[in-house]
Amino acid sequence: MARVDVVMPKMGESIMEGTIIEWSKSVGDTVELDETLLEIATDKVDSEVPSPAAGVLIEIKAQPNDTVEVGQVIAVIETDASAAVATPDAGRQTPEVSSPTPEAPAPAVAAPVVAPRATHDAQDRFYSPLVLSIAKEEGISRAELDSLSGTGAQGRVSKQDVMAYLASRGTPDAVRPTPDAPAPAPAPAPTLSKPAAPAPPPPPAPAPVQAPSDGSIRAGEIHAMRPSGVTEIIQMDRMRKIIAEHMVKSKQTSAHVTTFAEADVTRLVQFREVHKDRFFKENGYKLTFTPFFVEATIQALRDYPLMNSSVDGDRIIVKRDINYGIAVALGESGSGGLIVPVIRNAGELNIGGLSRAVNDLARKARGKSLSPDDLTGGTFTLTNYGSVGNLMGTPIINQPQVAIFGTGAIKKRPVVMETEVGDVIAIRHMVYLSMSYDHRIIDGALGGAFVQRVVELLENFDPNRSI
Repeated sequence: MARVDVVMPKMGESIMEGTIIEWSKSVGDTVELDETLLEIATDKVDSEVPSPAAGVLIEIKAQPNDTVEVGQVIAVIETDASAAVATPDAGRQTPEVSSPTPEAPAPAVAAPVVAPRATHDAQDRFYSPLVLSIAKEEGISRAELDSLSGTGAQGRVSKQDVMAYLASRGTPDAVRPTPDAPAPAPAPAPTLSKPAAPAPPPPPAPAPVQAPSDGSIRAGEIHAMRPSGVTEIIQMDRMRKIIAEHMVKSKQTSAHVTTFAEADVTRLVQFREVHKDRFFKENGYKLTFTPFFVEATIQALRDYPLMNSSVDGDRIIVKRDINYGIAVALGESGSGGLIVPVIRNAGELNIGGLSRAVNDLARKARGKSLSPDDLTGGTFTLTNYGSVGNLMGTPIINQPQVAIFGTGAIKKRPVVMETEVGDVIAIRHMVYLSMSYDHRIIDGALGGAFVQRVVELLENFDPNRSI
């Protein structure tokens, strides 16, 4: 018999714990090596945890919404199938205990209200994302959190500690008797009265209103013809809440300005058309336009380094490394939210390396295998709203960056071109580009010059280059 412990994985350098979202397997289920066991969440990303071994899941030690420290055992897998069958009760949380003689139930005793105790290291105390989320929703201040006595590992405040505190805080002090308070007046004795008359029957439903045969609707009939009960309430999931907070914070932080331009990318389209089949055979994934847009903006960032910066109070921090964020939509038509993984040191990669990095990040993002480190440290971001056919947009800056570049759909359009023999009208592949930037430090002239530099690089693309 060999048992394998499943532990909470380390999701990043600064991540010390994770919150369980849901289990994909139940006790007694057979699991394969690397098959998804559960989904966990940190304050940065949701990830699926694969099984470390093949066998039978015989015990689950942590439940959904539990916050667990990195390295703590959360489940047990039995690799010997016969041993797993022999111990079917291993994963039960509460064993059944039979008593030979029934006993009268003990009277319920209210749990005493315990006042929170202050800790000496309140300023350096760590709180899990789940605890901070509950505190925010329930209006618990940071001072109140710091005063709680934690029952978790190393004295950390757990979800149970916060819920217990809410229960005790919700007890109004006004109902507690004091020595000087007068005794409450006795309730009046009930008086006998005649039984109440039965409630009148509800009025009959109005007859449906028929529209006149001529198609007109008389005054007063519009409201009656409207259907009722057509609204639907959808509770935001965790990712949608994070996106909402991040977007609102960005608009409140930066003075957004958006600049537009268009570029003739006919040479780029022709180059991709020539090389895409060979590229797919050699690499196993498609050659898209995104790496070429990334390459052009990286070169423009070298010419205009202020675009690769952040703002700290009255200081401008210019970043030497280009850590490039790529916005990835999750789910069908983006229904699963938006995430921005980062290509580290993107300025050191050629077009082949950028293509591989973009594909790897998109695959990991859609497969929920990104780590929190994949989502931090970005200095500049690109979003491709053209992937769903849109021509242009005004993206919101990904804080604490100062600019985000947007690319629209590439479309064939008739364009007036200047030639040696005069102006001609030709069919060209055109794309609209946009960039939203922080007007606190980037003026329109600088933002416009950056976008025009990207246009110049795209329109002068070398079709004879290697890939």
